[in-house]
Amino acid sequence: MTPTPAPAPAPPARPVLATPAAASARTGRLRRTPARLRLAAAVAVVACALVAVGGLLVGLVQADALRSAADDTAQQVRTLDVRNDLVAADATATNAFLVGGREPVAQRERYDVSLASATSGLTAVAGADQSDAGRLPGVSTSVATYSGLVEQARANNRQGFPVGAAYLETASQELRAEALPGLDEVVSANASSVTDAFQVAGRATLVLLVVLVALVALVVVQVWLASRTHRRLNLGLVLSTVVLLVAGFLLGSNLDGGSRTASDVQDGAYGQTVAVARAYSLANDAKAAESFTLIKRGSGQAYEESYQASVDAASELLQGVGGQVQTTFDAWAATHDEIRGLDDGGDWDGAVALATSSEPGSPNAQFDAFAQEAQTATADSSVQARSDLEHAASASERTAWLALVAGLLAAGAAVWGFAPRLKEYR
Repeated sequence: MTPTPAPAPAPPARPVLATPAAASARTGRLRRTPARLRLAAAVAVVACALVAVGGLLVGLVQADALRSAADDTAQQVRTLDVRNDLVAADATATNAFLVGGREPVAQRERYDVSLASATSGLTAVAGADQSDAGRLPGVSTSVATYSGLVEQARANNRQGFPVGAAYLETASQELRAEALPGLDEVVSANASSVTDAFQVAGRATLVLLVVLVALVALVVVQVWLASRTHRRLNLGLVLSTVVLLVAGFLLGSNLDGGSRTASDVQDGAYGQTVAVARAYSLANDAKAAESFTLIKRGSGQAYEESYQASVDAASELLQGVGGQVQTTFDAWAATHDEIRGLDDGGDWDGAVALATSSEPGSPNAQFDAFAQEAQTATADSSVQARSDLEHAASASERTAWLALVAGLLAAGAAVWGFAPRLKEYR
């Protein structure tokens, strides 16, 4: 029998070599990881930079708005002072006219001081703002016309000529038809500027949305990095987050403080300044109307109606102010009934004597007390408003630079945190 041959041995297994496609896939994965790390680092840095730039810009904008509000407030006060000097001069001239002949020296001096103050005030208003200067040439011309008519009224009054009353009435009408409307236009423009500045200052806290977005971005980056590197915390990113959190708190509190200061000043010191100044102007209008009612001797009903309208408007403005200003105003306004009682009762001479008296407790003495309180209150509240706004502006400016420094530090911390992770793939 022939033996069966043994089966041939199987050829040795050949090693499995990695295909080019598999090797390329692994290399791609390795390359994609550092690219993603760089992208995550860029997101963190950009988030920090947004806080730095956004905080800087918004803080500086708020500071500029607060300073603009302070400047516009000061300009508003200057303009209102000019207006009040003019109506005070008119009220003084009209009251002095009732005396007849040569008016009292004290009232003449008061008129001259008020008119000189108004003239110098016009120069100050024009020099402080070029846009306001363009509205004032007509006012200066009207003031010169007014003073000339008053001098003619005085000259005729000293000689006992009845035409003096006509000159005085024309002067008063010139003042209210030509000079005061020009000043009111400046007041209106400044009021709009002040309101706009307050609104800009009040919107500054919107930058906190940028801070919130930046913090969310940092948290998302840290969560992604933890899942990628299997490390729970990245010291650099944690430090960056803490810096932004603290900076956001300081930025928000300081900018909110600036916004609240703008609101408080607008409703408080600035609002009181304007209210008292307008009330003082209306009171002078009323005083001039009271004198014209007597000058007209029985035909001054229109002036009496004007008096009542001015007093009612001034009283309404002062209700929100209160204090000694309102008390002295009410005391002066109460003297009008006595003057009217004498005149309506046929004692015109007695009414004139009372209206022109400067004795303690007289209408003029009561008005002087109110004028002193009004001028003091206006000066004090305007100084307070400017001081508060300047202080808030300085705080906002400091906060702006603080935000820049904090944002840059946070960005640096983020870069520092990513640096070791990126080295692992080099």
